[in-house]
Amino acid sequence: MIAISSISFGEEVEREVLDTLRSGIVAQGPKVKRLEDEFAALVGTRHAVAVNNGTTALIAALQVQDLQPGDEVLTTPFTFVATLNAILEAGATARFADISESDFNLDSAAAAARIGDRTKVLMPVHLYGQSADMGALMPLAQTHGLTVVEDAAQAHGATFEGRGAGSFGLGCFSFYATKNLTTAEGGMITTDDDATADRLRVLRNQGMRARYQYEMVGQNYRMTDLQASLALPQMATYMQQVEARRRNAEALRVGLKDVDGLILPTELSGRGHVWHQFTLLLAEDAPITRDELSERLAAKDIGSGIYYPKAVYDYECYRDHPRVVIEETPVATSVASRCLSIPVHAALSAGDVDQIIAAVRGAMEA
Repeated sequence: MIAISSISFGEEVEREVLDTLRSGIVAQGPKVKRLEDEFAALVGTRHAVAVNNGTTALIAALQVQDLQPGDEVLTTPFTFVATLNAILEAGATARFADISESDFNLDSAAAAARIGDRTKVLMPVHLYGQSADMGALMPLAQTHGLTVVEDAAQAHGATFEGRGAGSFGLGCFSFYATKNLTTAEGGMITTDDDATADRLRVLRNQGMRARYQYEMVGQNYRMTDLQASLALPQMATYMQQVEARRRNAEALRVGLKDVDGLILPTELSGRGHVWHQFTLLLAEDAPITRDELSERLAAKDIGSGIYYPKAVYDYECYRDHPRVVIEETPVATSVASRCLSIPVHAALSAGDVDQIIAAVRGAMEA
């Protein structure tokens, strides 16, 4: 089986983890600080604050906004549920604007139409490894006085016009096991604001600046040195891994460009895509459905994934939630019914890529 994702750690990671175990410092310590410094350099921000997972990163970034009951966070409905759960955990109300089919991300015109008097935060999601249109979204946020919190969980090292995803507002990243960079579980918040970074560091440490010196109501959001030990060796070769993903994505695009019924993902002008996922769309008049394509690929030992099968609000637990505002998002609804991700990860060989192309072509032409 050629899996949709691949998780493996080399000898460098094993040595780093062993060094941590032998040091006796396994909770938050110097290796977390090293990872923060290196990740801030990758994104291009003054600060990076490590936390225990990507959802926590979103929650903490919202908590330091001091949102009041009724304050709204405007985001995309085409995302992983953590985006919505974080808004609710922070006590805010979630409102949604539609996406653009060209990049699967928040559409600026749709967002502008949904901004209201209670909108306080604009939360774009840089889905699949490609930045949202920050050239349009940032002026929109500035015009309306909105804070920007970027859900960059899938966009480590992605860029918009040369600027790192996560450097426009507060960037929130995930290091979950299947992400391009992983600590198994972990997250990071990036910012250029000194005061915000300081507040986040106090918040994640039970509200303590020093031991038993409590300055705010806090949480235990800390990352451990053991987690950081998994990521530190990856940082040294991360952009090489991204280049491998880019080569695989280009090979998939070339190999599938003339297949009827398939709409291929693109790297839009001015954006540096890191290809966390390579997501196909089945055209409305495709000869088979998305689910049929997935089944046919599985029969050929090719893994695939549906990210995501519904708009994030379209589940029973959210439909009647008093802090979830549901309005029509037709593009997101359509895309959710037609999307399928196929393997693009750095562990693929050239032969694997050829096999994926042949399987997709065969499935669509059968």
